[in-house]
Amino acid sequence: MSTALKGAAMGTANVIPGVSGGTIALITGIFERLINAIKSFDIKALKLLLSGQFKAFASHIDLAFLISLFFGVGAAIISLAKLFEYLFEHYPIFIWAFFFGLVIASIYFVGKTVEKWSISSIISLLVGTGAAVAISVLSPASENASFFYLIICGVVAICSMILPGLSGSFVLILMGNYQLVMIKAVSEFNLKILFPVAIGAGVGLVAFSHILSWLLKKFHNQTIAMLTGFITGSLGILWPWKEPITEQFGEKIKTIGFDYYTPQMDGEFYFAIFFIILGIVSIASTEIIANKKA
Repeated sequence: MSTALKGAAMGTANVIPGVSGGTIALITGIFERLINAIKSFDIKALKLLLSGQFKAFASHIDLAFLISLFFGVGAAIISLAKLFEYLFEHYPIFIWAFFFGLVIASIYFVGKTVEKWSISSIISLLVGTGAAVAISVLSPASENASFFYLIICGVVAICSMILPGLSGSFVLILMGNYQLVMIKAVSEFNLKILFPVAIGAGVGLVAFSHILSWLLKKFHNQTIAMLTGFITGSLGILWPWKEPITEQFGEKIKTIGFDYYTPQMDGEFYFAIFFIILGIVSIASTEIIANKKA
């Protein structure tokens, strides 16, 4: 149940523009376990499955954890998509303010897991922050349907979905292929487009999970510091006072950027501050409860 609830939190993040499910995984303390579970889909897992050793296969890939987690992810996406659509339409500043508070608190609680802040850790933090900020302000590229570029799109998109602070769909927009992949190919079930993207996603997910797992073991402090930087860099996307810059993708309108403005000191502003504080308190309370249980 605990894992399913954390999955639900990740699923919730997936329906929030600019928020990464990887950020929630990092906040809730399951990021490393998720990466290790994904990277366990290897030759050994295939041999166990083909030889009929299903119990050993399930243990090797942490199947119970993955089922519980993705059940929560799916349930949240199905149940909350309409709710968030309504909230973003009618109360955008308040909902953005709440998420802004969540991420502010998460920067502290994720950052404090760095055991020692050395020069290399600080540099990693700055690099992560700079990379996230740079990605968030880039202009979209032009559409490219070449086979190898579609593979790269699959690799980058799937990696960004598990990397804290980055949104997979947003990265596809930056690469110029959001409409081609997520709108045209999915709606028409165009395997000529989806197949190379799927290859990239599958290979990228397993390979990237191995890389992240290795980095967390060998350079734990620097890796967590860089991930903290990615989360910090995503704050700009979550700033409550902004107007979306949209672009038409077929029949759908997608946000490709934001026009930020300074808030006025009125009743709405103070309500937004309340929701920012509520977001901070929510993460802080979760951390305190988790520490007491530990």
